[in-house]
Amino acid sequence: MHAFDVLGDPVRRRILELLADGERAAGEISAVVQEEFGISQPGVSQHLRVLRDNGFATVRPDGTRRLYSVDPEPLKQIDLWLERYRRFWTQRLDALGTELARGKRERRAAEDGQRAADN
Repeated sequence: MHAFDVLGDPVRRRILELLADGERAAGEISAVVQEEFGISQPGVSQHLRVLRDNGFATVRPDGTRRLYSVDPEPLKQIDLWLERYRRFWTQRLDALGTELARGKRERRAAEDGQRAADN
């Protein structure tokens, strides 16, 4: 399965969001996903398996619990693939940053001018 196929599913993206904050037990993940998406525990387990089988998550036993965590390697590969396209939004974000800074300077100058006029 291609990385974008794995991440194309909103349930799997949500699971990765949960795991981005740190290791979590399968039961904890299931509880959140079941509440948010209304799917069964076996359905959540299938999504966890897809993430694990495709290298996005790792699992380790801890007594009777199974603890999942993010494996960053496939995400690094996606980031490398996106590098080619970053230029399409990086310039626009840089321009936005420039405009925000200009607006902040103009507001500050206007406030300083108002204060001087008030004194």
